[in-house]
Amino acid sequence: MKKLLELFLNFAKIGLFTFGGGYAMLPLIERVCVTDKRWISDEEMAGMPALAESSPGPVAINCATFVGYRQKGIAGAAAATLGMVTPSFIILLVISFFLDRFLENRWVAGAFYGIKLAVGILIIDAAVRLFSKLKKKALTVIIGSVSFLIMTAVNIFAVKLSSIVLMLIAAAAGYIIYLAGRKRRGGKAQ
Repeated sequence: MKKLLELFLNFAKIGLFTFGGGYAMLPLIERVCVTDKRWISDEEMAGMPALAESSPGPVAINCATFVGYRQKGIAGAAAATLGMVTPSFIILLVISFFLDRFLENRWVAGAFYGIKLAVGILIIDAAVRLFSKLKKKALTVIIGSVSFLIMTAVNIFAVKLSSIVLMLIAAAAGYIIYLAGRKRRGGKAQ
């Protein structure tokens, strides 16, 4: 029971003090789950965004569910997930009662502008940390760089292209390159 409460409270802290969505929460999730509590390894953390993106739901909630499950099974997954969503739910419930007056306040508008800037920095920080922990194989660097350039161009030119489509293209390219390398080695798998 103590571990379940610890999972709930740690993820509630992450959910309460992190703005900007799942990718902005990754550095704090990493600090709590890898560095402070040692609930997961660096390697598991490096793979977690891909795992979280491959299942339905927000990245941060999927990360919390994964860590909770690793610690205490289904009960741990429920405790960590509830911890992650409870602060946001309560804050949004309170804000909904005062929404009109809340949005007209210039201090609140200024705070949200600052929060947007901080979120961008947190997302860049998460990307740099995850990239630095990857094994630097030529294929990984090429696919990551090309994906980054394509998504940057898509955003700059406002082209509607889902990141899921890009991930599927990258997966297909990786598989084709793997098959070509396997054929070159005489059909033997590495």
